[in-house]
Amino acid sequence: MTAREERLEAPHRRLQPGSRTFERAVVVGYRAFAWLLGHVPPLLPRTILGRGAQLSYLLWPTKRRWVNSNFGHVLGLPPNHPRVYRAAMAAYREYGRYVVEVAALPRLAHERADRLVRDSDLDGVHRIWQESDGGLIFTLAHIGNAEAAAAGVASRGWPINVVADDSSFPGLFEEFRRTREQWGVHVIPWRNLREIYSVLRKKEMLALLVDWGYRPDGIPVRLFDAWTTLPAGPATLAAKTGSRILPITIARLDGRSFSVSWAEPISVASADPAELQRATQRMADAVAASIAPAPEQWYSFKPIWPAADADQALLAARARAMAAGEKSAPTGQGPR
Repeated sequence: MTAREERLEAPHRRLQPGSRTFERAVVVGYRAFAWLLGHVPPLLPRTILGRGAQLSYLLWPTKRRWVNSNFGHVLGLPPNHPRVYRAAMAAYREYGRYVVEVAALPRLAHERADRLVRDSDLDGVHRIWQESDGGLIFTLAHIGNAEAAAAGVASRGWPINVVADDSSFPGLFEEFRRTREQWGVHVIPWRNLREIYSVLRKKEMLALLVDWGYRPDGIPVRLFDAWTTLPAGPATLAAKTGSRILPITIARLDGRSFSVSWAEPISVASADPAELQRATQRMADAVAASIAPAPEQWYSFKPIWPAADADQALLAARARAMAAGEKSAPTGQGPR
């Protein structure tokens, strides 16, 4: 693997800011696309975006190798297996649908948004939240449509916060922030640790995506058939604020609605390495359980597992060290 490929393994954010002209062009393009959605049947842009995403998979060898490896792990098949190819193509098509739905949210009427989430006993989430000494941390994978689900539960008036990357395209971040806050979801830039801790200490809700890709400084976990890492942030935040973690799955039921389900809540008694690893492994188990029933709904296209056997062995050793309480545990890099 080249040095550049290693840097690209999990590009949570760009290392260097891009051209302001390009950034403005991206924002203008997004606004034009959102306007277009209000004037054409949604099937047309959804099909175009889905096909375009699939084309990028076919034409980008490095990205294709990452994605095939990911779906090979999920399906328990070699990366070159035809079922892996079909799952990857379906996931890219699903991603096109997701982008169209997010762009259409600003014009979605509240009475229609209330119908986006169904077959979900959300009162159970409220009970878990009330039982927490601190706030409630939702951990999610890139499945379904978290923005649509948030809009669907907005009428409940819950104090929901999400952490988002404001460093890649600041202008586009502002567009998404306004859309989310229109539905009562407060957006916190990922570097604002003070506010992240503050909302949890005020017993509010915080949503964190955890399948951003393999990072050597994360917490080692077993996911499907191999070792990888998940971010240290959720378990660390829970330990330091008395918050509970609730792994959430947002699954598409049909073309217009979603279900929200969750695993057993996770309490993190301390920031000891063994406790952090135990809690993060439970999050990994929940991620696997959310992906397995419908892999085609999973659209995380960064490398989730390290490719080298040596890295796998190192992660296994680090997990054993953490379970033994050794202080060489990773500290992570904030809540991501």
